[in-house]
Amino acid sequence: MKNPAPQEHVPSVWRERWLGLRNRLLASPRFQRFAASFPLTRPIARRRTRALFDLCAGFVYSQILLACVRLRLFDRLAAGPLTVGAIAGGTGLSEDAARRLLAAAATLGLVEACGTDRWGLGVHGAALLGNGGLADMIEHHALLYADLADPVALLKGELRDTALSRYWAYAASPEPGALGAEHVASYSRLMAATQAFIADEVLAAAPLGGRRRLLDVGGGEGAFLGAVGARHPGLDLMLFDLPAVTERARERFAAAGLSGRVAVHGGDFRRDPLPAGADTISFVRVLHDHDDETVLALLRAARRALPAGGQVMIAEPMAGAPGAEPAGEAYFGFYLLAMGRGRPRTPEALYSLLDAAGFVRPRLVRTRNPLLMQLVIADAQGA
Repeated sequence: MKNPAPQEHVPSVWRERWLGLRNRLLASPRFQRFAASFPLTRPIARRRTRALFDLCAGFVYSQILLACVRLRLFDRLAAGPLTVGAIAGGTGLSEDAARRLLAAAATLGLVEACGTDRWGLGVHGAALLGNGGLADMIEHHALLYADLADPVALLKGELRDTALSRYWAYAASPEPGALGAEHVASYSRLMAATQAFIADEVLAAAPLGGRRRLLDVGGGEGAFLGAVGARHPGLDLMLFDLPAVTERARERFAAAGLSGRVAVHGGDFRRDPLPAGADTISFVRVLHDHDDETVLALLRAARRALPAGGQVMIAEPMAGAPGAEPAGEAYFGFYLLAMGRGRPRTPEALYSLLDAAGFVRPRLVRTRNPLLMQLVIADAQGA
């Protein structure tokens, strides 16, 4: 007599049967014609058609956005609507090319018509203009698009020397601590430029009240710590990053008048111990760049550097974020694949790593915009 199937297998069997039935139905041309013509299903069919078309056309949309950014269209419209002639003259386009771009950008909500010959910012264009550093990230995506030109070759591991692995110099370097200033300048500038809205999200959720000293690991030029310092004037600050990066951080702190308040430490966190003295350690957009072995070693180093009562904060985009699922597995999954290492993790995956590193009570702290980042906090064991 055969053993009965495990109970947990039953729902899976029924789900697979349902998916098979559903997919055969959706793939049927006859059903598609019916759904498009029947009044009750017509709106659903149209939404599905639009969604599928957007998947096919997404690259074109992104290139329209890139053209707007490179031509500084949103900056030109910041003071108010302009005529097509003025836009063409400022961008170096012909009036016909300017109209083509404006008409395309309008369908994406980037600009909108203001009469017959004038154009102003659309809702997305205005929002983009208000997010410092977003234009830099859009420009940066040209590297990602180049690496995704043959996604199958990327998945098969046939593309070793990718544009993103060259850009993020530490990702491919066997000796990241030895990188010179010329190797870290471009990505350090990008991270600093895009840190403002990330820092705002983190600080709106992070429970730093009552904390004494914060160590930001992989903190780059110190843009996040600069925001922390402004929000929490009584908090002492520490930064740890590669030596070439910390030199840039020292310059930023000096310009901001924070040199006396921030202790800057240079080193390679894959090899060097983290400096002691902080009761809170933060990893902001750091851990998803690394594999599990490196992340576990880094979290263990953080645990050794923290006293009882200390906390670790992990702030980064995560897989499975409610309402933002494609941002994790689709966008960051393939971005990190092109970069050459790392992966997006669910909060539960981070909980397991934190537990193995000696932390307790890992929990997810709600953020205002989970698409941008989620926040996981855990306590040093014995706290």
